[in-house]
Amino acid sequence: MGALLAAPFCAASAACCFGSAACSLCCSACPGAKNSTTTRIMYALMLISATFIAVMMLLPGVQQKLVDNKWLCVYAGVNCQHAIGYQAVYRVCAGAASFFSIMMILMLGVSSSKDGRSSIQNGFWFFKYILMFGIIAGYFFIGSESLATPLMYIGMLGAFLFILIQLILIVDFAHGLAESWVSQYEDNDSRACYAGLLVTTFGGFLLCLIAAGYVFFNYAIGDGCGLPKFFVIVNVLVCVAISILSVSPMVQEVMPRSGLLQAVVISGYIIYLTWSALLSNPNESCNPTVANITQSTITTGTNNKNDDTFVTPMPVHSLISLLIWLVCLVYASIRNSSNTSLGKITGDTEEHVQLNNVEGGKAWDNEEEGVAYSYSFFHFMFCLASLYVMMTLTSWYHPDSDLAHLNSNMASVWVKIVSSWICAGLYSWTLVAPLVFPDREF
Repeated sequence: MGALLAAPFCAASAACCFGSAACSLCCSACPGAKNSTTTRIMYALMLISATFIAVMMLLPGVQQKLVDNKWLCVYAGVNCQHAIGYQAVYRVCAGAASFFSIMMILMLGVSSSKDGRSSIQNGFWFFKYILMFGIIAGYFFIGSESLATPLMYIGMLGAFLFILIQLILIVDFAHGLAESWVSQYEDNDSRACYAGLLVTTFGGFLLCLIAAGYVFFNYAIGDGCGLPKFFVIVNVLVCVAISILSVSPMVQEVMPRSGLLQAVVISGYIIYLTWSALLSNPNESCNPTVANITQSTITTGTNNKNDDTFVTPMPVHSLISLLIWLVCLVYASIRNSSNTSLGKITGDTEEHVQLNNVEGGKAWDNEEEGVAYSYSFFHFMFCLASLYVMMTLTSWYHPDSDLAHLNSNMASVWVKIVSSWICAGLYSWTLVAPLVFPDREF
């Protein structure tokens, strides 16, 4: 554990200690950047580093090494079954979420870079890395055998909220991509953009159809699978409905660039949420993933058979979830327009910067008149993102009383299914809102 935390921590410390020199050498060759953008990217890197440690905790070799060294199991006085594998993921992600919660509270009410707390937001990276990894390490010294259960319920709520934020980011991305390609095709008669629209749209719908069929025949066929079957059929019909709505004449009249490209992106996300939900179904006759999960044991070096520790598996399907999470995280870190849906929610402001005041290769302060994004909400979003990673890497499973086995969780099924319905509802609202409120700008 110590070595795992030390590797990224030492790298971060070295980068931060020599930050000024490194920046002065490198930035001359880099394009100029807004201070608000570089700060968000740095926080994204912090969260990614914590996620990397959490992923490492699921590797069987790492779990065996932690037990062999007995650093946690003996010196910290923690039961090995509560400090490796999924239990380690709970602690790492809870530590990251706690760090961003502290930053969220600290940054409440910051309105411009003239506020003294702005320097904490945009600097002191060395000390912030120390704080975050210190909190993570502290969670491993909590000897409570039931820590994972409350963390799971907190993580489930936070992950549900992050799914909604992730949805808004995906809707923004879909609208932005479609408008960009349509604009280039209309203005420049770009055949590449036209081909991209066609291939992405119809290829996406084909993939959605194949994915829906895969989910139906693998997770909705069997004894007592009426509810999973209902979920799949309803969500496929929902995808058809939002696709029809996106190209309906009444929507096209007020949103001429609304089309099937946005609908296929949202449909793909809804099918993904449906599949992810059914992966957590505890009914083994409907969910073959539960029956196929195998756990091996690692020896603790004693002759007592009861001292063997279970190695939790690395959930392969979670890689897709993490990939979507990573794309949304990067998008949230680099976007800077108040015209996006999330920009309206977070209070992002439109940025007007004189180019002649920008030196090449420098990061400049673009928040003297007002912050470009809500500092507090940004950390709240990253706190939720940490909890989403927690639930993703643990497959949304419920640990039982002895934490040696993992049970699927029907509550997580409903969380994801309801999220998919909210996803369709929010996207539909972006289409019909201009009709309901014609005098407002959307």
